Amino acid sequence: MPARENVTTSAQISVNAREVDFVTRFGDNWEALRNILGIMRPIRKTPGTKLVAYKASVDGTLNGGKTVAEGDEIPLTRMKVEPIAYGDIEVQKYAKSVTIESVAKYGAEVAVEKTDDAFLNALQSKVLTEFYAFLNTGTLTGTETTWQRALSMAKGAVLDKFGGMDKTVTQVVGFANILDAHEYLGERVIDEQSMFGITYVQNFLGYETLFLLPTKHIARNKVIALPVENIDLYYIDPADSDFEKMGLSYTVQGETNLIGVHVEGDYKRATGDMYALMGMKLWAEYLDGIAVYTVSAGG
Repeated sequence: MPARENVTTSAQISVNAREVDFVTRFGDNWEALRNILGIMRPIRKTPGTKLVAYKASVDGTLNGGKTVAEGDEIPLTRMKVEPIAYGDIEVQKYAKSVTIESVAKYGAEVAVEKTDDAFLNALQSKVLTEFYAFLNTGTLTGTETTWQRALSMAKGAVLDKFGGMDKTVTQVVGFANILDAHEYLGERVIDEQSMFGITYVQNFLGYETLFLLPTKHIARNKVIALPVENIDLYYIDPADSDFEKMGLSYTVQGETNLIGVHVEGDYKRATGDMYALMGMKLWAEYLDGIAVYTVSAGG
C-alpha cells in the first residue's frame, strides 16, 4: 500500500532539524557577542533603510572662555549634529552546495556538517570584518607615545566627547592589535577568552572589554575605543512577509531573526544545497564617538 499523501518522512525532519540547528547556533553566537559588546536589543529595519552616522561639532564660534568678565552671563555655544549617509542596509544572499560524491567519499559528518560549520563562521566573520573596517574610519583621532597611553587617552577622548553631548556612557570597549597586546604583556599572564575566532580580555587597563584583533583588522600601533551606547546592531528579518509572497520561505529561530536558512536537495545535480539570507550591520551612531589613536614611532 503506498504512503499517504503529504506524510512527513525522516528526510523532511532531518533537513528541518539541520536548518533549525544552523540558525539557532548563529543566533546564540550573536547573542553572546551582543552581551560582551553591551549592545542593546537589535533593531529591525526594512530593506533599503539608509545607514547614517552622525558628527557633532560647534556651529560657528566657541564662545566664552577668558573673555567673560566676572559676574557676566556666559554666552552659549551653538552645536550642530550632521548626518553622514553611508548607504543602504541590504539583503545579502549566500549559498553552498555539497555533491553526492563528496558525501559518498567522506561521509555526511565531514562533507555536510563540517562545511555547515565553515559556512556559519564565514557569515559571522563577514559582518565583523565590515564592522572593524568601519571602526577604523572613526574621526576622534590622536597620537600618543606608548601603547598604554594610547589606550588610556582613547578611552578618555570618548568619555569627554559623550560628556560634552550630555550623553551617558556606561561602558567603553576597545580594539587593539593582538601582537601589540602581547608585546606589552611580555611574560605577564592575562585571562584571554575566545569566542568564534574572536580573542578578548575583560576588565583590562580600564576597559570593560578589549578585543584583540589580527593585523588584517587593525594595524599595529593603533587602538580604537567607543562607548557601548555608540554600537547598534541593525538587521533585516528574513521571515519578512514580502519574501514569503515570492514563494521564498526561510527557517528562522527565536524572537530576533538575524538569519534565515533553507536546505534542499537538487536532484538534477545530485547535490545538497543550503541557502542563507541575512541583512546585518554592526554600526556606530556617532562617527566622532569612535576614538582612533596611534602610537608614535618613538613610543
